[in-house]
Amino acid sequence: MAFEPPQRLVRALGETAPDGDGWLEKLPEAARQAVALSELTVDRVQVPGGRTSMVVLVRRADGTPAVLKLAPPRFRPEAERAALTHWDGLGAVQLLQEPRTAGALLLERLHPDVSVRSLAEAKALLEAAGTLRRLWVEPPAGHSFESVADRTGRQARAMRASAEAEPEVAALVDAALAARAELLAGPPEHRLLHGTFRQSKVLAGERMPWLAVGPDPVVGECAFDLARLVRDRVEDLIASPSGATTTRRRVKRLAESLELDQERLRGWTLFRAVESGVRARRVGRTRDAELLLEFATWL
Repeated sequence: MAFEPPQRLVRALGETAPDGDGWLEKLPEAARQAVALSELTVDRVQVPGGRTSMVVLVRRADGTPAVLKLAPPRFRPEAERAALTHWDGLGAVQLLQEPRTAGALLLERLHPDVSVRSLAEAKALLEAAGTLRRLWVEPPAGHSFESVADRTGRQARAMRASAEAEPEVAALVDAALAARAELLAGPPEHRLLHGTFRQSKVLAGERMPWLAVGPDPVVGECAFDLARLVRDRVEDLIASPSGATTTRRRVKRLAESLELDQERLRGWTLFRAVESGVRARRVGRTRDAELLLEFATWL
């Protein structure tokens, strides 16, 4: 079978490696090798797929449906493997076996076309938040996961550089960086977090109704993890005349439902929205940037 990378993945990797991506060129052969080593039968490549990996729907030698996921090193597939191993299927997709090919994961098959985004908004937020709660556990002893402080430190440096080059975003960047500094001033919380959680990362399963996929794990406070969920369906929020009010109400309800500090959730939501918006501007996704930065002004 020809393992053609989905165009969505090709475009996204082009944003993070504008001078070319050797991993993408080697991807078809890596997929063939992973399929052969694990004695898999291929159903199809998932399209449109994600922005950081190629997902192949496969079957194991005994006919069990599974998913083969391949990601470049810069998206930390080994960290994902370690987090999924630690969660051991509680709230997250199950890792089926140790990878035999670098950057490859063999996972239980969920329903790839059915995420909680298919539910009405209020129900989707409730189910997503409940799934996320299960993931917030103590990290394993001796772990090597990145901390929230380190990850956001890298992001903060890129944000400062963007603000210097684009003064029109400077005020929002300043507010986001001030919020980060205040949030990190106290004693850190140490929970294993999904890292990139949103509604589309929660898929329908067989073992449990909903399971999280695609973590970029990080260790820190739970409010950081929930912040990305606050802005889900941001295009609908921006289009609504009550978008600002809905956003503030969403912060309050999510914080209360998961017993988190509302102001800390608001602060991390601000930081993450501005960081995403500035990054979108940097790679030319102008519309995404406009939505995210307008959303940030409501917080």
